[in-house]
Amino acid sequence: MKKIALLIVLCLSMTALSAQKVLPTWESLNQRPYPQWFADAKLGIFIHWGIYSVPSYASLEGYGEWYYRGLMLGDTDRVNFQNRVFGNGEGNFQYKDFLPYYKAELFDANEWAQLFKRAGAQYVLLVTKHHDGYCLWDSKYQPEWNSVVSGPHRNIVTEVTDAVRAAGMKMGFYYSLLEWTNPLHKWTVDPTDSIGRYVDEYMIPQFKELVMRYNPSVLFSDGDWDYTADQLHSAELISWYYNTVGPEAIVNDRWGNGNQHGFRTPEYSSGITLTDRPWAECRGLGRSFGLNRNEPLENYLTSESLIRHFAKLVAAGGGMTLNVGPAADGQIPLLQQERLLDLGKWLQVNGEAIYGTRPYEHFYEMEKVKVARTDPNVNFDWKRNSPDPTIAYDHFTAEWNGTIRADYSEPYTFEVETDDAFELWIDGNKVVQYNPADSNVSKKGTFSFKAGHAYNVKIIFKEKDMEAVAILRWSSPSHAKEVVPAAAFGQGLWGEYSCEQPYICYTTKGETLYAIALRYPQDELVLNVAKPDHKLTITMLGCDKVLPYKYKNGQLIINTSSLKYTDVAGVAAWAFRIK
Repeated sequence: MKKIALLIVLCLSMTALSAQKVLPTWESLNQRPYPQWFADAKLGIFIHWGIYSVPSYASLEGYGEWYYRGLMLGDTDRVNFQNRVFGNGEGNFQYKDFLPYYKAELFDANEWAQLFKRAGAQYVLLVTKHHDGYCLWDSKYQPEWNSVVSGPHRNIVTEVTDAVRAAGMKMGFYYSLLEWTNPLHKWTVDPTDSIGRYVDEYMIPQFKELVMRYNPSVLFSDGDWDYTADQLHSAELISWYYNTVGPEAIVNDRWGNGNQHGFRTPEYSSGITLTDRPWAECRGLGRSFGLNRNEPLENYLTSESLIRHFAKLVAAGGGMTLNVGPAADGQIPLLQQERLLDLGKWLQVNGEAIYGTRPYEHFYEMEKVKVARTDPNVNFDWKRNSPDPTIAYDHFTAEWNGTIRADYSEPYTFEVETDDAFELWIDGNKVVQYNPADSNVSKKGTFSFKAGHAYNVKIIFKEKDMEAVAILRWSSPSHAKEVVPAAAFGQGLWGEYSCEQPYICYTTKGETLYAIALRYPQDELVLNVAKPDHKLTITMLGCDKVLPYKYKNGQLIINTSSLKYTDVAGVAAWAFRIK
């Protein structure tokens, strides 16, 4: 009987293991549940650190980690910077020549881990290899292009992984599927259909080497967008990873065209509202992932704007993977450290309304926000940016009004460069009407001017997704095409930018509702929520005072007048527990 019982147990165990095995098909992958820990975590830390951290240079809003790509394209600004600062003006300095400067002399993985822990992070994503192909571990597939044999002469992946796990956080890896420098297939240079040997002989073996050595809880792949998921063998790689690491493993959604699996990764957005699978916005504190010393201070999120943005993401069912870009010496810039610690202080008080929460039936209470200013002309390309910190990156409208004068009495052709809806009106005539959803409209239009006359002009721009671009050019028989000069508008264009922004964010946990106010409610907090069935206990996190309330005309009205200055902990956002 004992043998029979043992046999039954073994059979059941084998059946359970077989049921957990993930097959290399999208159907099987999408049937596998996403691990709950990731949905509960909300906050992770991204680390972009590599050879590109030596120059730490890009345009004002460029990506520092794409430095080598700029050299490939012959970007004059980067080439001149490199020759002036590192090459003694001789022009023979190469990307690999940065290696002796990548010393990591101040790098301490345990200090990093403790900083991330104090920030409230639940997981860490280290860039193990970016698009330049340089590995931060001693990969046998890059025996001469890694941080153990060159640069710092240290195994960065091992050190960070050990420190992060010792601090009680999950460890994850960013891994670039493609490389700009690999002789088997140079991404953006070689034809996309020549990738076969690179995938079979290099990418797959190296990917498996990294996973088998470190068992990361998260895999964030990247560099996929020119290829199909089939070309990259993505279904096989993901299923192999899941079966190797186990139930806590999770991947992102960047595995080639045709892939519909993995947690979503909006990048520098106003957040998304999809809840069909986990998501976490990835972004830097500034507008670059790798350190960009060329960034102005205003590019950086303030501590207050970081906290509010984070609360918005969580309320919509997502989270944030917040990037730090250490310098080549391994020191995380102090400004970035300050922002992380301020977020951590806020989470110490308000984390109950963040970690492990779920979205409410509606995410926010919204209000219209407007910003008015004078612009010299319409000529902008806002990457990971908006015209004003109070205006959302996505889904905003701009309307300009003014007068325009031409130098010649002749027809002028107007042309707009944009990916979103745009209208140009002159004296009540619609000259340009472009809508990307309508193939019958054009980005061009013509208007005949009389020299010296003033004409009323109205321009309407409706930004939908990230990276707002609107550049208005004109040309005529008498002069070449150019951006409509500021002088043509006299005193400029009066612009009004508008969008809707949350001012209250909701989250839930069990039977408890949390309302996170993004501006402090002086006397009362008014919430559009369902009428409670039972008596409520309402408190502000960080304070034990029970707040009186009433329900009237479909609104829960919480009296906050009894809260004193000494009761209020923190800044930027205040969470109320409704239980």
